[in-house]
Amino acid sequence: MPELPEVETVRRGLNQLTLNQEITGGDVLLDRTIAYPFSVGEFVNGIEKNAIATWHRRGKYLLAELSSSSGWLGVHLRMTGQLLWLHRDEPLHKHTRVRLFFGEHQELRFVDQRTFGKIWWIPPGVAVESIMTGLAKLAADPFSPEFTVEYLANKLQNRRRPIKTALLDQSVVAGLGNIYADEALFKSGILPETLCIDLQLKQIELLRTAIIQVLETSIEAGGTTFSNFLNVKGTNGNYGGVAWVYNRAGEPCRVCGAAIQRIRLAGRSSHFCSQCQTLRGVKS
Repeated sequence: MPELPEVETVRRGLNQLTLNQEITGGDVLLDRTIAYPFSVGEFVNGIEKNAIATWHRRGKYLLAELSSSSGWLGVHLRMTGQLLWLHRDEPLHKHTRVRLFFGEHQELRFVDQRTFGKIWWIPPGVAVESIMTGLAKLAADPFSPEFTVEYLANKLQNRRRPIKTALLDQSVVAGLGNIYADEALFKSGILPETLCIDLQLKQIELLRTAIIQVLETSIEAGGTTFSNFLNVKGTNGNYGGVAWVYNRAGEPCRVCGAAIQRIRLAGRSSHFCSQCQTLRGVKS
């Protein structure tokens, strides 16, 4: 599933390619991709003849502000969604779900193999969170001023669950997922099974710093491609080639040479180095 760096990579690409160009029409090939409004015709009518003023990111959500106060276009890529900027003559991928047409025969295609991705049009005058209800549940973004050590400590205190599981909760940290939770825990030296309640303030400080660092590094690399992720120009992300632990079970640690281990926590894979990640954080 695309995480914060992948969604941010897409946002930046969209802001370079799609702004201030009128949407001349659209074609919905899979009706259930449109989460709102419930009428596909109303969705197309709502967005056409409008331009995109700018794209924003909130957690893993993309939000396009439409010009002339014409509402918002929202996108969640979910597991396999891709937004691709293509010439209209490009052959259609069999998993193409929505097409938005622009001038000069360009289009923005939403391709989604697993069909879990969603697109919304929020009419003007309607609160975005009232339609895209997942936004209201999001925690602070790691790049926001709100994401302080104190904030993270407050989110984690008194929680009797593994820190890895907590980091996947979007009400704890917005945008973080399996890849970068593993990477941040490695960078901060914390074992994924460590209970939140056992973490010391110093460890939470290290973890906050590590979260920001691994996200910045991945954004610089264009995100991670292990299966489906592509940027808007159809290019893979490059972070996977320098990942510390994620998807590297059995391979040598890049720091100490010990074999990277893999366990299951709450049904998700967790990768770690038992030599470099030794902090269990038991309070005295």
